[in-house]
Amino acid sequence: MYYTYMLRCEDNSIYTGYTDDLNKRMKSHFEDGKHHAKYTKTHKPIKVEIAWQTKEKSNACKLEYYIKTLNKKEKEELILNNKLSNYLSGKIDLRRYRKVNLNKEVDNIYR
Repeated sequence: MYYTYMLRCEDNSIYTGYTDDLNKRMKSHFEDGKHHAKYTKTHKPIKVEIAWQTKEKSNACKLEYYIKTLNKKEKEELILNNKLSNYLSGKIDLRRYRKVNLNKEVDNIYR
């Protein structure tokens, strides 16, 4: 499985990424200084906002790409409403993504 996720940073910015191991990647963002993404080295993440799961790496990458094209207001609305269809309908096959239950998938310290 592959995951596309959105993190809230201390400066209220939003980081979007993808991974095949959500907990391991969160540990690297939040705890492990040498494996941060370049962005989260300088913008300390404070919590996981939302994540989606898909079977294919290419789908996770596509979702990450299209989320990164959204403006800040659209990203905030996406986090609030979890409506991928509002912004990405026609760009990606929305049937290939399932919202992740963060309580089951991510350690409590990252939520």
